[in-house]
Amino acid sequence: MADNNAGAAGGGAIYGLGVFGALVFFWQQADGVWEHLLSIFQGLFWPAFMVFQAFEALAG
Repeated sequence: MADNNAGAAGGGAIYGLGVFGALVFFWQQADGVWEHLLSIFQGLFWPAFMVFQAFEALAG
Protein backbone atom coordinates (compact mmCIF):
# COMPACT_ATOMS: atom_id res chain seq x y z
CA MET A 1 0.00 0.00 0.00
CA ALA A 2 1.18 3.48 -0.82
CA ASP A 3 1.23 6.08 1.93
CA ASN A 4 0.20 9.51 0.59
CA ASN A 5 1.26 11.84 3.42
CA ALA A 6 3.78 13.90 1.45
CA GLY A 7 1.46 16.92 1.18
CA ALA A 8 1.00 17.15 4.95
CA ALA A 9 4.72 17.57 5.51
CA GLY A 10 4.87 20.65 3.30
CA GLY A 11 1.94 22.26 5.09
CA GLY A 12 3.55 21.60 8.45
CA ALA A 13 6.75 23.27 7.32
CA ILE A 14 4.89 26.36 6.15
CA TYR A 15 2.95 26.49 9.42
CA GLY A 16 6.19 26.14 11.40
CA LEU A 17 7.82 28.99 9.48
CA GLY A 18 4.76 31.14 10.13
CA VAL A 19 4.87 30.46 13.87
CA PHE A 20 8.62 31.12 13.96
CA GLY A 21 8.15 34.38 12.06
CA ALA A 22 5.38 35.44 14.45
CA LEU A 23 7.60 34.67 17.44
CA VAL A 24 10.37 36.82 16.03
CA PHE A 25 7.99 39.67 15.18
CA PHE A 26 6.28 39.75 18.59
CA TRP A 27 9.63 39.32 20.41
CA GLN A 28 11.04 42.39 18.64
CA GLN A 29 8.00 44.46 19.62
CA ALA A 30 8.28 43.58 23.34
CA ASP A 31 10.00 45.89 25.83
CA GLY A 32 9.82 44.24 29.26
CA VAL A 33 10.01 40.80 30.80
CA TRP A 34 6.23 40.33 30.90
CA GLU A 35 5.86 41.55 27.34
CA HIS A 36 8.46 39.00 26.21
CA LEU A 37 6.50 36.22 27.94
CA LEU A 38 3.31 37.48 26.28
CA SER A 39 5.10 37.55 22.92
CA ILE A 40 5.82 33.81 23.22
CA PHE A 41 2.12 33.15 23.85
CA GLN A 42 1.10 35.40 20.95
CA GLY A 43 3.59 33.78 18.59
CA LEU A 44 2.40 30.27 19.34
CA PHE A 45 -1.33 31.00 19.18
CA TRP A 46 -1.54 33.64 16.42
CA PRO A 47 -3.25 31.27 13.93
CA ALA A 48 -6.19 30.72 16.30
CA PHE A 49 -6.68 34.47 16.68
CA MET A 50 -6.47 34.99 12.92
CA VAL A 51 -9.06 32.30 12.19
CA PHE A 52 -11.36 33.68 14.88
CA GLN A 53 -11.12 37.17 13.42
CA ALA A 54 -11.76 35.85 9.90
CA PHE A 55 -14.89 33.97 10.99
CA GLU A 56 -16.06 37.01 12.94
CA ALA A 57 -15.65 39.20 9.85
CA LEU A 58 -17.51 36.70 7.67
CA ALA A 59 -20.40 36.43 10.13
CA GLY A 60 -20.76 40.16 10.74
